[in-house]
Amino acid sequence: MQQQVRSLTLGNVEQITNEFVNSISEIGESIHGLRGIALFTALKRTALGHGPYPHVTLFEAANRIMSDLVILRGVAGLLRAGMFGIDTYLVEFGNENKNGFDIRGESALGHTIIGEAFNVAPSYFTGKRWSSVEKLKNADATHRLLLVNDDAVSPTYEPMPKTGLHYVFVNIETGAIRVLSSKDEATPTC
Repeated sequence: MQQQVRSLTLGNVEQITNEFVNSISEIGESIHGLRGIALFTALKRTALGHGPYPHVTLFEAANRIMSDLVILRGVAGLLRAGMFGIDTYLVEFGNENKNGFDIRGESALGHTIIGEAFNVAPSYFTGKRWSSVEKLKNADATHRLLLVNDDAVSPTYEPMPKTGLHYVFVNIETGAIRVLSSKDEATPTC
């Protein structure tokens, strides 16, 4: 991804998100008028040539972009709400894997946060949730976050409680978040 800033703060997350949304506004023109095999070939085999992921296909770019929106909008919501006492989140976009987790943060009090983020269809939520929770469960952190697109589950979805694991359901269009923590702990705020 062309995005260079990986540290998101209340002071920069809105501008970074707006720049990202602007960079994806023209994506889709490359398939205008295509049908049948030509359409599927373009979706799966032709590099976009523009946007935040110019060297990948529209199909792959869509997966990365949708997850990036969960990260950008979700972290922005956490920062606005002052949750967890974190002022700066270090994030990874696309398919980066430099820090072990999609999201990291540390509060002034020494509390640490790690998180995984994804954007999936409801039919893939259970499997993706399971693999992400497995990745998070043995990590050394005060809090573990799972950021997910809110339309992957019903509005009444209640996850199985796990101490130290917080689900952050993110509306990628509005930026609204819904945070669910295990029943035995309150959702942390500043």
